[in-house]
Amino acid sequence: MVKVSAPAHLHTGNPDLSGDMGRLYGTVGFAIERPSLEIEVTPAEKDSSNDEDAMRFLKRFRESYDFPPVEVIVKSHIPKWVGVGFHTTLALSLGRAVSELYNLNLSLEEIALAMRRGLVTALGFYAVKVGGFIYEGGFPVDKRERVVPPLIFRGEFPEDWLFVVAIPETPRRALVEVRKREDEILGSLKKMPPELADRLSRIVLMKILPAFVEKDIKTFGSGLYQFNRLLGEFWSDYQENVYCCELVNEGIKLMLGKAYCACQTSWGPAFYGLVRGESEAEKLKSEVESFLMDNGDGGEVFVTKVDNRGMVVRHG
Repeated sequence: MVKVSAPAHLHTGNPDLSGDMGRLYGTVGFAIERPSLEIEVTPAEKDSSNDEDAMRFLKRFRESYDFPPVEVIVKSHIPKWVGVGFHTTLALSLGRAVSELYNLNLSLEEIALAMRRGLVTALGFYAVKVGGFIYEGGFPVDKRERVVPPLIFRGEFPEDWLFVVAIPETPRRALVEVRKREDEILGSLKKMPPELADRLSRIVLMKILPAFVEKDIKTFGSGLYQFNRLLGEFWSDYQENVYCCELVNEGIKLMLGKAYCACQTSWGPAFYGLVRGESEAEKLKSEVESFLMDNGDGGEVFVTKVDNRGMVVRHG
C-alpha cells in the first residue's frame, strides 16, 4: 500500500492575463494545512475507487502509462469546486501513489503532464510539490498545457501567520455550474490590458514579495488585498461583481476590519483573511461563523497554517 497526504491551497491571483510579453498567467498563492487530501492506493484485480474523480484521473493516467490495476481509497477529501484545489491535488497525489507502488519512477512534472493538471496555473502543482508561499511564472504563450510553469519564489511561512478561511454554503451550490464551465471560460477569456498586467506584476515584485521577505505582515497583507481586488475587477464579467456574490463581498468587508488582508480564492466562494496569532484567528473565525449564519445557510469556517512541506508519501 502507498499512502499520500497533500495540502489544499489558497489562490490569490494571476498577474498577467495579457500575454504581450510572451508568457501568460503566473500565480500567487499558498499551500494550507487544512483541509488536506489523504488517499490509499493498493494493488487490485481491477481498477476501483470510492471517488468518481479518482476513477477519471486513473483512466487518464493510463493513457500515458501502463501499470497493473489498483484500488484508490480517498480517506480525507478537500472540498470540491470551492477554490481550494481538490482536482489538481487528487490527480497529482494519485499519480505519485501509482508511481511509487509500481516503481514507475516518474517525476511530479511527468505526472502533471499526463494528468493535464497544474499546467495553466501551477499553484496546485507547487503546493503539492514543495508547499509554502508560492509565486510561479506562467507558461510561454505557445506552450499552453505542454510545460509546467517555473517556480519563481517559494517561502517558508511564519508559524504565527494564520489564515481564517470561510466556505459559505449558499453560493457554493450556485457556483458548481460555473466551475464545470471553467475550461470553456478560460479558453475564451478576454485579454487583460497590458497596463493592468504591469500594475499587478509590480504589486507582486515591489510590494508582496519584499514585504514577505522582511516579514512585514501589514504591507504583505495590503499587497495581497490590492492584487486580489484588482483581479476581481477584471473578472467581474464572469462574476456578480468584484467577488463571486454579494455574500462574499460582505464577508470580505467584515474580514478587512479585523485582518491584514481579505481575498477570494479562485472563483470562490471560499474567501480568507490573514491574521497573526491564535487568539486573533479564533476571534475572527467566530465572527465570520455568526455572519454566515445570519446571512445564509451557514458554511464552514476554519483556521489554518500554511503547509510548508507539501506532499507526504508513506509505504504501508
